[in-house]
Amino acid sequence: MENEFLKGRKVLIVEDDQSSRLYLNKILERTGVILLNASDGQEAIDVALKNPDIDIILMDIQLPVIDGYKSTEKIREFMPDVIIIAQTAYGLLGDKEKIIESGFNDYIIKPILSQNLIEKMISNLGKK
Repeated sequence: MENEFLKGRKVLIVEDDQSSRLYLNKILERTGVILLNASDGQEAIDVALKNPDIDIILMDIQLPVIDGYKSTEKIREFMPDVIIIAQTAYGLLGDKEKIIESGFNDYIIKPILSQNLIEKMISNLGKK
């Protein structure tokens, strides 16, 4: 399922739940992207600092150490143009507005379906 549009793009997966992180890695490794991983908000900031060429960050909202909102805010200080897609288990009215207002480009609701994730990534890269 290699995808020419995604192939070679650098993607940071920020997810504290190991099984969810492995699931996202499995989905994306077949597309040809270069994968980086972080398990908490501080680690996400550190990885982003060391990898200024990241194309997309898949950021969980509920994270230990520093939550996804604060991590996104910090990353935006030195990577204002990186695409950050929130991963959330919440799809309530008002959540989308809060997520977008908090500096995310987009969001995806858990459980994440592989085709939805890939389409969302391609769509956001196409807007750049």
